[in-house]
Amino acid sequence: MIDERSAGIIMHITSLPSRFGIGDLGPEAYKFADFLARAGQKYWQILPLNPTDPASGNSPYSGLSAFAGNTLLISPELLIKEELVGQQDLENFPTSQSDQVDFEEVIAFKNILFELAYERFENQGGHQSLDFIRFCQEESWWLEDYALFKALKIKYKGVSWNQWPESISMKSQQALDELYPLIHRDIGKEKLLQYLFFKQWEALKDYCSNRKIRFFGDLPFYVGYDSADVWSNKHLFKLDKNHKPITVSGVPPDYFSETGQLWGTPVFLWEDMEDNNFQWWRKRISQNMRLFDLLRLDHFRAFAAYWEVPAAEETAINGSWAQGPGNKFFRHLKQDFPDLPFIAEDLGDIDQDVRDLMQEFDLPGMKVLLFAFGEDLPESAYAPHYHVPNCIVYTGTHDNNTIVGWFDSNDEDDRQRFSNYINHAVDRESIADEMIHMALRSVAQTVVIPMQDYLGLGEEAIMNKPSVARGNWSWRMEPHIANTALAEKIKAKIKLFDRDIRKVKKAQMVDPA
Repeated sequence: MIDERSAGIIMHITSLPSRFGIGDLGPEAYKFADFLARAGQKYWQILPLNPTDPASGNSPYSGLSAFAGNTLLISPELLIKEELVGQQDLENFPTSQSDQVDFEEVIAFKNILFELAYERFENQGGHQSLDFIRFCQEESWWLEDYALFKALKIKYKGVSWNQWPESISMKSQQALDELYPLIHRDIGKEKLLQYLFFKQWEALKDYCSNRKIRFFGDLPFYVGYDSADVWSNKHLFKLDKNHKPITVSGVPPDYFSETGQLWGTPVFLWEDMEDNNFQWWRKRISQNMRLFDLLRLDHFRAFAAYWEVPAAEETAINGSWAQGPGNKFFRHLKQDFPDLPFIAEDLGDIDQDVRDLMQEFDLPGMKVLLFAFGEDLPESAYAPHYHVPNCIVYTGTHDNNTIVGWFDSNDEDDRQRFSNYINHAVDRESIADEMIHMALRSVAQTVVIPMQDYLGLGEEAIMNKPSVARGNWSWRMEPHIANTALAEKIKAKIKLFDRDIRKVKKAQMVDPA
């Protein structure tokens, strides 16, 4: 899939400017697509589009569903075009161009707006439209359970599904049928919101495709316990007889954390999944490939082996390694997607089994320059002198500091090693340009740069601090900053290193003899 030198930018949808406190799939997304095209970019990389939940810190990596879309990304302005809300409806609500998402405020505003939209949709007989009916039928395999789950979350005041009445948490059909008259309206509203999300997303994706911009998505490895997926598919997870996790996910202690990381999500029963040819996972991948052109497989090492921790533990120290699905899963995946348009997130402590799995299926990995300038610089796999064509180079990712933030927060030794590597001194003003140039001149076929680094922002623009549970995922770009002048500046950089896919290729000379 990575068949030419190219470049991309990481910029999640929520980080776009908008009047309504959070980036969405409306006009600013189309403007950013135009910006990418002018800047000669091939890829627009984003974070997962799954619905988020305040109980999980609004993380897109711990969503309420592996299949549904995040309805907070629905554009109010596009709802006007659908005649589901009026301009006056938007004027009644406060707007915000803050550089941080206030999720509580955004959720409250959009819930009111969505209620208005659904009421108008029903009054107009929209539920009888062929397009809506077709969507509900084609997506019923996940939509029915998810819409029901969301309606029940509302009914039971947002508490986790294992705290619902036992007959409901166990999905007793009789109990659900008796409850249906009380929740059918919320079920219908969620179906409408998913319809609108996918309609708006597919329109944006088509727009980008026409401008030769390909969406580069991200697939979390695990799903949250309090999700439609676990509630509907308890048999696929390691749960006890009371349907509570026996073991949970995490990573072992390492250089960055003495106690490891305890993520707390349930782990999969891979043996049972294999008996069914991994159908649930294959459907999950297929759903994502409907949304994206290229897909990063987060926490790739868990496909080889994963760290599981007894659920009662408070840290990840007392965990153990368990066997992942390995090449058996990827052989099925290759049947579904012969080109295997996937990127392995192979950061952190990677062993030979992971490398062998990547090599067997020729999957590109990731090289992050911010990791390259420690004491192990000469032999670091992240250092440019060890890059290979079949990889993607990043200055940093959503889980790292910005380049300027790295310069500000790292010790003098790391900064000096960087200067030694490029053979001249750098300062706070020049570090971002220097490291971006280093990435772009790599032999790697593809380079992806966070938008924050092109803007030269500091640590105030970090998207996620993995060790911090609250206050993440909220950075937003200021309006009008992604302008023509910046696009031309970026394009000049990528042309210098032969990454402009829009250039006219010179005809090869043919020897007449």
